[in-house]
Amino acid sequence: MAFLKDSLLVIGRIYTIYPLLLAITLYMGRRSIGQLPVFDFLIFLSLGSVVGADIADPRVQHVHTAVAIIAIGIMQKLFSYFLIKSGKFGKWMTFEPVVVLKDGQFLRKNLKKLQYSVDDILRMLREQSIFDAAQVEVAILEGNGELSVLKKAIHQETTPSMLGIPNSSLGLSYAVVKEGKPQLLTLGALHLSEEWLEQELNSLNLKIEGVFFATLDESKKLTVTSYHQEPAVEVFFR
Repeated sequence: MAFLKDSLLVIGRIYTIYPLLLAITLYMGRRSIGQLPVFDFLIFLSLGSVVGADIADPRVQHVHTAVAIIAIGIMQKLFSYFLIKSGKFGKWMTFEPVVVLKDGQFLRKNLKKLQYSVDDILRMLREQSIFDAAQVEVAILEGNGELSVLKKAIHQETTPSMLGIPNSSLGLSYAVVKEGKPQLLTLGALHLSEEWLEQELNSLNLKIEGVFFATLDESKKLTVTSYHQEPAVEVFFR
């Protein structure tokens, strides 16, 4: 009799807790399931543990499980808010994208830092139908563990040589402003200064703190998205 009672209790918990779990997941938003940063991984690990304990152990108070699920969902929402609000907080809490392959050459220091082997990167390249690392212009290991790859122009599906376009751009761009903050390391690598960036933005009646995102591409074109202007503005080097 006790076994039947406990079994019915477990079944009842399954059919009451999963709708709540679904509601909380939808509340947390698309970001929480579209990609899985470190904190979100811990969130779902915690949710799984809480729900598993509630279903398997009839002695666990059902209402406490519901409270825990709601609290975890709200914590994830707060984390997402601060992640967007503060770039510094985001750097602390997530992995930064790292270049692992440049012009067909592996960047050994970066691989060592990431604790990835050459075989790991070659496997990820094969998953994108790339069997020769020499065809890669740049490969970036993203914060969610995926590999983003840009092939060299001559190896792209529609190559510039086929179209008769000499010296075409590979489509690389460099972020020089993120959420109102100049990317000084990037500017330095491009042999540019923060003063130069301020002058260029002043010509557009913009200040650095008013810029949401700005990139500089290989054709020396600055693309700016401001906080108060949705369309991108493009200017050339002077």
